[in-house]
Amino acid sequence: MRLFRLLKIVGVGIRHGLDQMLLEHEPTGRLARAARLVFFWRDLSAPRAVRLRLALEALGPIFVKFGQMLSTRRDLLPADIADELARLQDQVPPFPSAQAMAELERAYGKPVREVFAAFEAEPVASASVAQVHFATLPDGREVAVKILRPDIGRVIAHDIALLDTAAGLIEALWPDGRRLKPREVVAEFEKHLANELDLMREAANCSQLRRNFLHSPLLAVPEVHWDWCSGSVMVMERMHGTPIGQIEQLKAAGVDLKALSRAGVEIFFTQVFRDGFFHADMHPGNIFVSPEGKYIALDFGIMGTLTDVDKNYLAQNFLGFFRRDYKAVAQAHIDAGWVPADTRIDEFETAIRAVCEPVFDRPLKDISFGKTLLRLFQTGRRFNVEIQPQLVMLQKTLLNIEGLGRQLDPELDLWKTAKPFLERWMHEQVGWRGLLKNLKQEAPTWATLLPQFPRLLHRTLTEHPAQSLNEDLQRLLAEQQRQTRLLWISSGLLAAILAIQLFVLLA
Repeated sequence: MRLFRLLKIVGVGIRHGLDQMLLEHEPTGRLARAARLVFFWRDLSAPRAVRLRLALEALGPIFVKFGQMLSTRRDLLPADIADELARLQDQVPPFPSAQAMAELERAYGKPVREVFAAFEAEPVASASVAQVHFATLPDGREVAVKILRPDIGRVIAHDIALLDTAAGLIEALWPDGRRLKPREVVAEFEKHLANELDLMREAANCSQLRRNFLHSPLLAVPEVHWDWCSGSVMVMERMHGTPIGQIEQLKAAGVDLKALSRAGVEIFFTQVFRDGFFHADMHPGNIFVSPEGKYIALDFGIMGTLTDVDKNYLAQNFLGFFRRDYKAVAQAHIDAGWVPADTRIDEFETAIRAVCEPVFDRPLKDISFGKTLLRLFQTGRRFNVEIQPQLVMLQKTLLNIEGLGRQLDPELDLWKTAKPFLERWMHEQVGWRGLLKNLKQEAPTWATLLPQFPRLLHRTLTEHPAQSLNEDLQRLLAEQQRQTRLLWISSGLLAAILAIQLFVLLA
């Protein structure tokens, strides 16, 4: 079976001339010429990126999904290939309804008619990993039921093994192979697919996002019905709306497209900077619009997370770009530890200026936020910037949001829309609100550390030799005094802040 699949992959690769993409880097050029003579019947007039996309589509859904993931790794791929792979669409024929019913009966241990009051056998959506059916719960609530494809785990494991073999060949035969890290990319893809195969994980993602936007006037997220969920089945509230890509229908329904585009930007930055938890697959197929003009999020298999360090890095970069403060952008990279410490900040600043300054010769509404961030990544590669996977995912999502927003409103000025949000967030981080927040976060640590002092002293007396006791005791006393000072200072600051707030309220 594996040999047959491997032969098919080789055949598809030869038919689309993928061998030329590898052999063209062979120094003598003899192998490439020989391949052209042997396979003289091929039509290689299409660009290499187009031929690669067509080959992945011919190999099936797992390879299509792999190409989609590759399109986000613009830090590794040439621009023409990344752009073409971004056109891949995850359009897969549904599996038979009988198999869907069998999977539900296996998950619930009883017939489907005893689980749902009604179940629509015809799927409403189908992708490479799962498909969706509509149903009704016994209490009358309408739900969407997501079901994993039968035996999809074995299929994925089989194709991942072949991808890993191909990656090893690329590393061995292509001079640039090691730089592109193909085996690491395959391993990242395997991890990504493993997450999508656990629908309980997706349900948890959905639940978290819903909690974050529970009372939001901008975004609706379906409720998860946990009693009907399992690793292979996810049951959630059925959402009614219009796919966001159907612009004419939205206009006919009276939806304010300009307001909708601005709301999309606010939703994105709220997820990133307030929550550090964002929907990382925001293509038009995963977004509906309610009759009231509210976004509806669907499909939560791919989510991104950001730490406070990540959020601060991004905010510093975005504001630095907007203010044309390229030294601040360079410093943000160094402070985050993603550039070697010995990097000359003036050289890095000059490189960033060369990329970004031409952008500002155009009106702000014509500037691509996502592409500017991409150029920063590409420039950083020259300075050995360590590209963070979560930021690559964020950049892909930002490109999706920006493209979607300008589809709704061609005049959308993403910079103008985002700047007040970013400045407000930065003010909350460095102003008195940020100080109060940090004090609240650190207070439990201080309260825990101070009572430990007697135990630490006893451990020192019993474990250390007598000649070092005095030095250790002095260190412990110094630490205790330092913590006490910090506690008193923090308490004083907190009291002062509270007093100021009380004064303002009374005034």
